[in-house]
Amino acid sequence: MHVFFKLSGFVLVFAVISRLAGCNYNSQATTATQRTDSLYVFKPPIDPNGIGKYYRGRQIAYTMDHAEASWLERSEREKEERTDLLLPALNLHPTDVVADIGAGSGYMTFRISPLVPKGKVFAVDVQQEFLNMLLDNRIINNAFNVEPVLGTVHSPNLPDQSVDVALLVDAYHEFSYPHEMLLAIKKSLKPGGRLILVEYKAEDPYVPIKALHRMSEKQAVKEVTGVGLKFVENQSILPLQHILVFQKR
Repeated sequence: MHVFFKLSGFVLVFAVISRLAGCNYNSQATTATQRTDSLYVFKPPIDPNGIGKYYRGRQIAYTMDHAEASWLERSEREKEERTDLLLPALNLHPTDVVADIGAGSGYMTFRISPLVPKGKVFAVDVQQEFLNMLLDNRIINNAFNVEPVLGTVHSPNLPDQSVDVALLVDAYHEFSYPHEMLLAIKKSLKPGGRLILVEYKAEDPYVPIKALHRMSEKQAVKEVTGVGLKFVENQSILPLQHILVFQKR
């Protein structure tokens, strides 16, 4: 009988300790979740082209669907966006590893590929349909230094410290988890590696793009430097877009 009471007491104490430990773990997990959620505000969209989610005062735009790939490959894009000016401004070296994040059908990917013949281009997208297009276009362009990568909304799924230049062309404003993505991109950059955002200018009312698909320099710098990347410069050479250069310290 005494043994029973001793065992019962032990079981009771063990259960209490386990419950407290579980509560502490759940509390930590909840706190971490709340910390992440606190980065974002959810409210009805001010602009119907947004998802009703706000980051640092900016409403996040809807993501372009793979069904709209023809717009990415439109014949007038080079003239409109002056890709001929953008490519030299990237200042790439033949051995560089470049991540084209939000690569879509590969419009930029296959223009970068010949510039890094001894390097590599990670072509990252979250839509498998875009990756299928990239695989087809890799053969057509004989660009076997291109490696398609299926990312997630939280991460580009790139190896740590593997990337010299992370390039995001007209893509960042659509990231549904921009903070998490920026942290993951930062982790993938080599020391001294660069993150380059190319975004339509929100400051220019004559840019013929929907408002949520544009970004101001001030907003972009606020968001990217918020994860510890250093703002280097805005190369103001394109008619419609910013070229915003950041660097890993």
